[in-house]
Amino acid sequence: MHKNSLHNTKYNFDELVKNHQALQAHVFTNDYQTQTIDFSNPEAVKALNTALLATHYNVKFWEFPDENLCPPIPSRADYMHHLADLLRRSDLDTDITILDVGTGATAIYPLLGHAIYNWNFVGTDIDKKSFPIAQRIIDKNNLAAAITLRLQPDVQHILKGIIKPSDRFTASVCNPPFYKSQADAFEATKIKLKGLGKEGDKVVRNFSGTPTELCYAGGEKAFLHTYLYESSQYKQQCFWFTSLVSNVNHVESMRASLKKLGATEFQVVDMIQGNKVSRIVAWSFLSTEEQNDWNKN
Repeated sequence: MHKNSLHNTKYNFDELVKNHQALQAHVFTNDYQTQTIDFSNPEAVKALNTALLATHYNVKFWEFPDENLCPPIPSRADYMHHLADLLRRSDLDTDITILDVGTGATAIYPLLGHAIYNWNFVGTDIDKKSFPIAQRIIDKNNLAAAITLRLQPDVQHILKGIIKPSDRFTASVCNPPFYKSQADAFEATKIKLKGLGKEGDKVVRNFSGTPTELCYAGGEKAFLHTYLYESSQYKQQCFWFTSLVSNVNHVESMRASLKKLGATEFQVVDMIQGNKVSRIVAWSFLSTEEQNDWNKN
């Protein structure tokens, strides 16, 4: 976990339950006399993350359909902390506006980024059903002035049709769909459940997720390379483009592609949460002079 994370210690379930009563039904004491939940149970996972948002980030309303992806709050907050480090190193500390690629029904990065760092956000997605759900969360938490949403009208594109000529983003964030198909997602869930000691149980994703949230033709690598190419078409309108990358084998192909596309910066930031290791890849097309002049414009 990042040094600034609020989740570097064990969960205080008594405090969490006070802020979200629905969590109480899922808390139990395990064989080690420790309070916990069943992390293979999607209802328990959703209740825990709702409680974390209410307790630590003052997000009092966070309701969305059970089939939508429930993002794990600690790792999502970590992304925001690492991004803040990157922005500080670039002397970017005022007028921060972040583009969230694939904000989904939960709008989790805008909620966390605004709560922790008071950043403004533009959230995008291709799923029309997610928009009214995310907008309701934004409105109920009185964040409409800080977070706006834009629908991506063309599933073939990521940034094209979203970034307007007048836009200027400090950075973009993205959690790309990982699987090539629902069948791939199903098999990955079976392996995960086996690791949780739930082998043979009904296969249910503990963090849920709809096909548009989980899958992209060609998987994570194909999505990332579309993202890279389209970012090169908006070189002057975003200081840092960033993305989570689950598969470390994709990093070098990204580096090679971005070199051909004319990127001037390429950075990899490892993120470690428990036994899970992922990474943030960040790139920029701005020259040193353009970077230095960014806050003057």
